Amino acid sequence: MPAPALAQSAFDGTWKIDLNKVEMPKKPDVLLLQNGMYHCKSCVPPVSVKADGSDQPVSGHPYYDTMAVTVVDDHAIHEIDKKAGKVIADSSMTVAADGKTANFEFTENRGDSTAPVTGNGTMLRVAKGPAGAHAISGSWRTKSYGSVSDNALTRSYKVDGDTLHMHTPTGESYSAKMDGSDAPYQGDPGTTSVAVRKLGQRTVQETAKRDGKVISVAKMTVAADGKSMTIAVDDKLHGSHMSFVAMKQ
Repeated sequence: MPAPALAQSAFDGTWKIDLNKVEMPKKPDVLLLQNGMYHCKSCVPPVSVKADGSDQPVSGHPYYDTMAVTVVDDHAIHEIDKKAGKVIADSSMTVAADGKTANFEFTENRGDSTAPVTGNGTMLRVAKGPAGAHAISGSWRTKSYGSVSDNALTRSYKVDGDTLHMHTPTGESYSAKMDGSDAPYQGDPGTTSVAVRKLGQRTVQETAKRDGKVISVAKMTVAADGKSMTIAVDDKLHGSHMSFVAMKQ
């Protein structure tokens, strides 16, 4: 075989997450809407704002600095997150009549991408909220995603010597040596650096950091046939775990 073919890494190419092969986090989201106040108790840090539809200041979150929560009816809410006055996320949550499931939809404006990230999915109730609270109150676990736009599911990798290059359609990127040293992470205000370590010919570990603090650790392993990549993520920020499979495009 030609030398370039022999030198090609198993990671080289574009990969797309298969939504049918996602193991969602088992740790639930905990919400409370009562007495005119919306609380996201599982957010890091937790959020408490008036649910009156107006922009409320929120601190400690890299993606947004205001949140506006509108009560649509007794089973639904609408949320708009902004940063420096720009809409970053627009989402809604609607609880089924029996209160056991909820549907959500979202649109996010990420990085420098002109095309927003969109998606929807279903949540399962795992605990009820207090008596008299709005229907969204309680603990919820994401069951599945019905759809997510391709720009949020796709990543491209290229190995050049001992350096791994990554970029996404939404403008995220890094070029990191695979020796565990920190490298700048571009295009995501919630991630400031990344450390990549090669664990084998088909496995690397990607440690994401925010201002020097580890927020997640992902172990990525390419299958022997080179057609799929399994990614197991430990979310250190929220204390949860998820995994998914990306297919070579």
